[in-house]
Amino acid sequence: MKQYRVWHRTAYSYSDPVQDSVGQFHLIPRALPWQTVRSSEVTVAPHPGDLSPDTDYFGNSATYFHVTAPHDELAIACTSDVVVTEPDYDADALAQPWELARPLHAPTQPGAWRAAEFALESPRVRHVDSATAYGALSLTPGRPIGEAATDLMQRIHRDFDYDSTATTVTSTVADAMSKRAGVCQDFAHVALACLRAHGVAARYVSGYLATQPPPGKERVFGADASHAWLAVWLPGTDEWLAIDPTNDQWANDRYVTVAWGRDYGDVSPVKGIIFTEAKTSTLRVQVDVAPLDA
Repeated sequence: MKQYRVWHRTAYSYSDPVQDSVGQFHLIPRALPWQTVRSSEVTVAPHPGDLSPDTDYFGNSATYFHVTAPHDELAIACTSDVVVTEPDYDADALAQPWELARPLHAPTQPGAWRAAEFALESPRVRHVDSATAYGALSLTPGRPIGEAATDLMQRIHRDFDYDSTATTVTSTVADAMSKRAGVCQDFAHVALACLRAHGVAARYVSGYLATQPPPGKERVFGADASHAWLAVWLPGTDEWLAIDPTNDQWANDRYVTVAWGRDYGDVSPVKGIIFTEAKTSTLRVQVDVAPLDA
């Protein structure tokens, strides 16, 4: 069991005043069997006329805000204290053939109806031919789902370069497959396309990964970042195996889960619409994941 204080701040500045800002954010971590949210506090500046916490379609904490006062800066910050334990998976579920993890092919399985939508294409996870072929190398006939998903994770980690300049937030699966490079968001989308193209249910997960400073160095506050990984449905159960192609490991007690959905578009940390004549804007994001004493 590990405890963390997670701080995430998103700040925008504009070249001219914004008259109206409407948006939604996914910043408050989920309450899960392996994750307890002890406290969470959100601040928006300027103070919004409306700040409404809600739960979205996927069960994530989603907060709506509406700032009506003119402003040339907007800052959204969330601080959460979270306790995380390492997930424990059923060995028999991991050993089932991957073909059973296709809820649309075996819809009468327990949990299949809940997993079905995660086996379909989504706006940012298209079933491109290159991903279909790449996924087939791991999804060999009868292979256990845990082994197949892990093999795909390891191959993406080995074959793709982590390069923050190779892609943008709007890059596609086809872009990442062509360049064999990207960031955690791209690697999660690629893995999802590889699996879903063969009917396997898998979902996009957003959150944070607690990092450690290099030996002899102190932690630098605000130097962490948001992270993304994916979780693969274990057939006949309500369990999902969380895998991280960026770091070549199953998600453990260093991972803080904020939200999950079909792809990044469902769970982006902050999104919205502004009404302004400003021609330019700047964005600054700071994240800190600090371990707390037990």
